[in-house]
Amino acid sequence: MEAVRAIHEVGGPGTPANINHVAALAGVSIGTVSNTINHPEMVSRHTREAVERAIRELKFVPNQQARVLTGLSSQVIGLVVLDVVSPFFMEAARAVERAASEAGHVVILCNSENSPDKETRLLEMLAAQRVRGVLLTPASAKAGLAPEALHSQRMPIVYLDYELSTDDCSVAVDDVYGARIAVQHLLALGHERVAFVGGPSGLRQMSQRVQGARAAIEEAGLDPAKAFLELSTPGIGTRDGLVAAERLLSGRVPTAVLCGNDMLAFGVFRGLTQAGLRFPDDVALVGYDDIDFAADWVVPLSSVRQPTDELGYLAAKMLFEHSSGDDSHVHKQVVLQPELVVRRSSDPEAR
Repeated sequence: MEAVRAIHEVGGPGTPANINHVAALAGVSIGTVSNTINHPEMVSRHTREAVERAIRELKFVPNQQARVLTGLSSQVIGLVVLDVVSPFFMEAARAVERAASEAGHVVILCNSENSPDKETRLLEMLAAQRVRGVLLTPASAKAGLAPEALHSQRMPIVYLDYELSTDDCSVAVDDVYGARIAVQHLLALGHERVAFVGGPSGLRQMSQRVQGARAAIEEAGLDPAKAFLELSTPGIGTRDGLVAAERLLSGRVPTAVLCGNDMLAFGVFRGLTQAGLRFPDDVALVGYDDIDFAADWVVPLSSVRQPTDELGYLAAKMLFEHSSGDDSHVHKQVVLQPELVVRRSSDPEAR
């Protein structure tokens, strides 16, 4: 306790403890404290325990900027998503945080709001903070910051829910397949005119889902000009779904609707219900993502289930591997498979 009092007297009341204080209390050198924090395998168990006790007693917090300036890897990663309100991205973020916590890292969550310009600013700020790397869901097919700019900043990137090229690491979901099986389900129920309500057409996920939906129409021998209607919306939230419902009501309403995500589906449901239409009697509805409360919706929502937890966790693990500095690292592109979960919004016989 005398040592602790002496340390506090040197620093003054309320002064945060630094590495010198930890070394003095533990009775070791500053280098030993540094090794205990950054390379514990180099320190004996007895010494390591003494340093860890001192760290806990003094509530010492290592300086991340100092770690980076001395050549050590940052313990912070960035996560840039299109919409932090989206339950899909929040579930993915939870999985990323779990993987980061297991590795002794923390996550900075950033919201690009589907804006390439804001995405660019966020990536520049994360690079300035010298994060270990970034998980990125781009706001457009052309990532906000040019690849050459990212490489010049030496900031490893792993694309989340997005596949760019074999020159990059990515974890994505086969959205062409996901939309195809959803439309095949609707056609099997006897529907001959299907609408797809998606977000901004520039989003890779939405363009691939349109591709899959159209492919299912063509494979069934139907004319897409007559059997398929595509509606794009400015955003991917419930309000955008409501606006899409108004557009559907302005013409001949299709008997089946596939939405680019569940939030859009909830908006379409509300808009068409307010107009007196019933699900699935008048309109069959399928969402995408199968977020937690899709099964508990007013009429349980059929949805294409994405392996969201696996998506976020694998992407984070891939980022740690990519940013490890190992020259033998090979870029990987992992594509996960979705599955259709059928409920009463599309099939009256479902539970």
